[in-house]
Amino acid sequence: MRAITYSKFGSADVLELTEQPDPHIGPDTLLVRVRAASVNPVDWKIRQGYLEGLIDTELPAIPGWDVAGVVEQVGLDTPEFQVGDEVYGYVRKDTVKGGTFAELVAAPVRTLARKPSSLSFEEAAAVPLAGLTAYQAIRRAGVTEGQTVLVHAAAGGVGAFGVQLATALGARVIGTASERNHEFLRGLGAEPVTYGDGLADRVRAIAPDGVDVALDFAGGDAVATSAELLADGGTIASIADATARTEHGGHYVWVRPSTEDLDALTALFDSGKLSVEIAQTFDLAEAAAAHRASETGHTRGKVVVRV
Repeated sequence: MRAITYSKFGSADVLELTEQPDPHIGPDTLLVRVRAASVNPVDWKIRQGYLEGLIDTELPAIPGWDVAGVVEQVGLDTPEFQVGDEVYGYVRKDTVKGGTFAELVAAPVRTLARKPSSLSFEEAAAVPLAGLTAYQAIRRAGVTEGQTVLVHAAAGGVGAFGVQLATALGARVIGTASERNHEFLRGLGAEPVTYGDGLADRVRAIAPDGVDVALDFAGGDAVATSAELLADGGTIASIADATARTEHGGHYVWVRPSTEDLDALTALFDSGKLSVEIAQTFDLAEAAAAHRASETGHTRGKVVVRV
């Protein structure tokens, strides 16, 4: 099969299109014919070696955790799916080795769900990691109807899902973003505020009683600023700063693969309550360019690779 691989850590230049053996599958694993995959910041951070010590990488490695495709072969004990099913998933395994930037991927059944019928393969591939991250952070924080929720980096891949999910629950959502993305956030149901110096004052101006939940999808000083803005009994959930839990009694969220949670997202997409935005699409051979596009940090929406 054709696959993108890298044999050493480094810049996007280490990514190569190579021929690799087709993956084998175990009893609880499916072989998926990849139609599309997407790039997440964690992909290029792993490629650069920043996550060594947190998750092991076996070189040469095929990058990528997000996938949308078609089941080509089922394992001995995978009654949930059959050959021909259209699926999507967050295919994170215990080590980085056989990822989704390939024509075929061996995916543990626990990482997959049926693809939303309302989404193309490219759109579906843009969902799993970012969508699950937002969904699990919101659930961990206990967002409910009537609350005021502050979403940091609200126009980003995770943040845009966070805005829509919190809005669907009946929360009032305030989202931080650059001014060029304010109209986009209004379209998702959020009240936009510009991030940067003076953010706390700008949020207080429209939410003088504080916020009930702060969702940090940005890092930096977002947790410290959020702590200033919390109403009594409020909570913080962060995907970037463990002090949300260790110093502020909130939550630090590392996204987990979950068929059940993907099924919940599927229902929201197919009922019209969620949408996904794609920034750019590349062919598999252009994976290095796709990584570079994601690394700029200036894209709104996900970078997707067609296979």
